[in-house]
Amino acid sequence: MKFVNFTSKTENPHFEGIYDIGPAELLQNKANVVMIDVRQPEEYVGELGHVEGSSLMVLDTLPEQLGTLPKDKTVVFICRSGGRSAKATAFAKMNGFEEVYNMQGGMLLWNDLQLPVTK
Repeated sequence: MKFVNFTSKTENPHFEGIYDIGPAELLQNKANVVMIDVRQPEEYVGELGHVEGSSLMVLDTLPEQLGTLPKDKTVVFICRSGGRSAKATAFAKMNGFEEVYNMQGGMLLWNDLQLPVTK
């Protein structure tokens, strides 16, 4: 098993036991995590773009697709502002994933910090 030890993780204010990580720390560790973007396809390729190396898995399809994700790696969920990805993180946690995180602030914060995006 290969898990990432995030140093900047903070507890999500809306979901007990769910942790957020900052975009900058995700960028530093993105080669060692599975990044799942839970937005709609048009958002993924739209104005805000997406994190290079992330995969699209629309939130509505998560119950059917969760089993395709590795439980032995750190998984980080991403969305526009952090709300949908927090729900995805909570759902994964309830379904046996131990090392799952929400990217704080979503792609809005990622773009505000001027981190690299793919469109």
